[in-house]
Amino acid sequence: MEKYVLSFIEIDKSHLSEVGGKGANLGEMTKAGMPVPQGFCVTTAAYRAFIHTSELMDQLFTQLDHIKHDDLEQIRVHGQQIRDHLISLTMPEDIQDAILEVWKVNGQNKAYAVRSSATAEDLPSASFAGQQDTYLNICGLESLFAAIQRCWASLFTDRAISYRTKNGFDHRDVFLSVVIQEMVFPEVAGIMFTADPITGHRNTVSIDASFGLGEALVSGLVTADLYQIRSGKITKKQVSKKEIAIYGVPEGGTITRQLPLEQQQQQALPDQRIIELAAIGQRIEAHYGLEQDIEWGYAEGKFYILQSRPITSLYPVPQVSDNDFHVFLNLGYIQVMTDPMKPLAISLLSNIPAFFKNDPESNGSKFLLEAGGRAFVDFTGPLSIKPVRKQLLKVFGGMDELLAAAVLEVTERDAFQQISIPNKTLMQVGRKMASIIIPTAVKVVNNLYFKNPSHAAKEANDLIEKIVAHTEKEIFDASGSDRIRLIRHGMRRMLPDILSKIAVNLIAGVLTSGRLKKELDKQLDEAGRSSLFNKLSKSMPGNVTTEMGLALGDLADVARLHPKVVEILQSASTSRFYDELVNIPGGMEFRRALDIFMQKYGMRAIGEIDITKPRWIEDPILIVPSILSNIRTAETGEHRRKFKQGELEAVKAGQEIIAQFPSSKTKKMSRLVQQYRSLMGMREHHKFVLIKVMYIYKQAILEEARTLVGKGALLREDDIFCFTLEEIIKLIENRFTGKVKDIVEAREKQYEQNLKLKSPRVMTSEGEIITGKLREGNAPVGAIVGTPVSAGIVEGIARVVLKPEDAKLQPGEILVAPYTDPGWTPLFISAVGLITEVGGMMTHGSVVAREYGIPAVVGIERATEIIKDGSYVRVNGTNGFVQVLDGSNR
Repeated sequence: MEKYVLSFIEIDKSHLSEVGGKGANLGEMTKAGMPVPQGFCVTTAAYRAFIHTSELMDQLFTQLDHIKHDDLEQIRVHGQQIRDHLISLTMPEDIQDAILEVWKVNGQNKAYAVRSSATAEDLPSASFAGQQDTYLNICGLESLFAAIQRCWASLFTDRAISYRTKNGFDHRDVFLSVVIQEMVFPEVAGIMFTADPITGHRNTVSIDASFGLGEALVSGLVTADLYQIRSGKITKKQVSKKEIAIYGVPEGGTITRQLPLEQQQQQALPDQRIIELAAIGQRIEAHYGLEQDIEWGYAEGKFYILQSRPITSLYPVPQVSDNDFHVFLNLGYIQVMTDPMKPLAISLLSNIPAFFKNDPESNGSKFLLEAGGRAFVDFTGPLSIKPVRKQLLKVFGGMDELLAAAVLEVTERDAFQQISIPNKTLMQVGRKMASIIIPTAVKVVNNLYFKNPSHAAKEANDLIEKIVAHTEKEIFDASGSDRIRLIRHGMRRMLPDILSKIAVNLIAGVLTSGRLKKELDKQLDEAGRSSLFNKLSKSMPGNVTTEMGLALGDLADVARLHPKVVEILQSASTSRFYDELVNIPGGMEFRRALDIFMQKYGMRAIGEIDITKPRWIEDPILIVPSILSNIRTAETGEHRRKFKQGELEAVKAGQEIIAQFPSSKTKKMSRLVQQYRSLMGMREHHKFVLIKVMYIYKQAILEEARTLVGKGALLREDDIFCFTLEEIIKLIENRFTGKVKDIVEAREKQYEQNLKLKSPRVMTSEGEIITGKLREGNAPVGAIVGTPVSAGIVEGIARVVLKPEDAKLQPGEILVAPYTDPGWTPLFISAVGLITEVGGMMTHGSVVAREYGIPAVVGIERATEIIKDGSYVRVNGTNGFVQVLDGSNR
């Protein structure tokens, strides 16, 4: 028979299902010798026995199954109904007897704190903290029974119901234990985090402290003191005005009192006690092996630990093999794709920087590391070299201003200033880089001074076709583990063999841009130069992403000729629409046009650096919303007319630029203008070839996955995405020792958890997240400040789009998105303005916005949350701010 009551001394982490997270932690700490007030737990067996006395619970559970997590009114009504029902029931006598027996042993005349402890509570991956009720200073048996029953009922508070529904916990599977703990009446109490909960810094203990019971602090009734401790020393002390405190009263219950004026601004804990408490916190963290969120009290010269749970809000730290200080940059902010990736995607990308290793063919990456499903690049070495750091900060500024600001901030810190890279390492990397830099530099100089820039795009396209054809033959001539090894080798040679050869045009273009701006600065003020440059940047020739957008517009024009085709597209929810086209008027014409589009651009996708993301050619439904948006928001041929108009404006701007200079400089300036137009239009080519090659790799990997499914090694083809390249080789060679099904389930679950994590731009090996700050701009009060990347001012309805496949842009609307990589390009045809959370002057969305003449502001943190869908906004792409307007100031 299951026990209804367990004393703390009987409990450890193995009793989670019986006493919940809080109860298990208190028992665990009691056994480990931590200063925990004694007590006992009423187990989940008692809770289950209690609710089984109800004849209504099955019906009430069924009602909860049909409620959405954000339907607050239904949650309120049903939650109150269940709570009232549970409180009206009579607690079974055998449960009362079990509680009575242990209560007598612990002390009949003592006061107790009664707290809930759910079985899904205080876990490393989820925190249910604060969702159920707590009752303090409970005296007497009848009051204790009543408090326990109210705790059981509090499993159905509005917040608890909503949280479980949102996070996929079945209400029937979450049970409640009740913790009964001897009441401590502290002079001072509070909360301690063994890592900074704001910045994530793992070596910082953060303590909140206030007078009286901790309930005043937890409930937000008082602003507590804040103390921070690092390496046994107080690094921050913020003493607050504490006007009230909550105290226990002898007859039971609590009372809120106004503190005397002289006590209100007094430091709650003396320095010596702060250090002592921090040491206890570090002992608890060491015991669990995880950072902890700890409730504590200080009474009669002694600290008591009232509960401890894992901190679930910390972002995981990339793991390195030493204890040195490292700076990690999130590749997602560099590539403008902040979603988490599965193991195969990160494994593939981690091989690109392998070129810099002593042995490029050895496994494991020192430079690209996974954390929270994101790829982080360890830039510590390059950033520690001052001339390199200066150039990198310029590059990062073009990618994302907040990223650059965060990098600058961290490199100015003492911990970073102490970094020293051994000369041997510098020489080794220098030799590696020289093998790329020297031939690249020769080609760049040739582009700048000798070659006809108008030939650059054709030459690059020819080279891409050659690379793709060679890769295709090499990969599909091989099979099995040899094929996967070829893919791994190909990624390791991607930088020297492919990307560096294609990127020479972009490098030459960037240098040309700098030279052109320098010349113009001698003739014009900043506003004049900026205006001409914006016009010169419109409708760049040879930009593969812009060409894709134009091709999408052509595809929409074919569809709009045939009403039945548009109907099919509007009603399509899966890619089966492709087969249905055969049976309708105009369907075959549209399908042929779609096939041509897919042949050229079908390997592209949203978040395309992630090989596991579905490509358009794999799932054509993904491109349908963009086609429909174009049909809704543009007229036939409008995209081509706009592009032509942009070309004419660019030609005129080029003529105006040349006219600013004397005739002796006409030839030089004409070449600079031609170079800028021809070479900067090729800024997407290096990524285009990467995506084309990676799609070949994906096809080959999925072919091997089909073989593994046939052998019974995998259940589904897509399961291959949950494994690294090295693991796939072992799977193929029958050397993999893990349980495949369990690993797939665990990694899929981890991926879902990673989706909920807020992806940081920059973090350190100490776990600290560096956010950076945007420079001050000419923004009015109340405006949302970002980075100006495409000049102009536009007002319109904000359309918040989290995924392009869900987009339903209407004419005159402004696109608000988390980021925009090339997969978002088709939507730019429909938008009149652009706002993103990620990006800088040189990122994809910014360049395309300038080409299309769309005002754009990027790098606005949480833009998709701050700006509500359907609100009316003004985008100032010239000065870099957004205003949310109401009816009076439209």
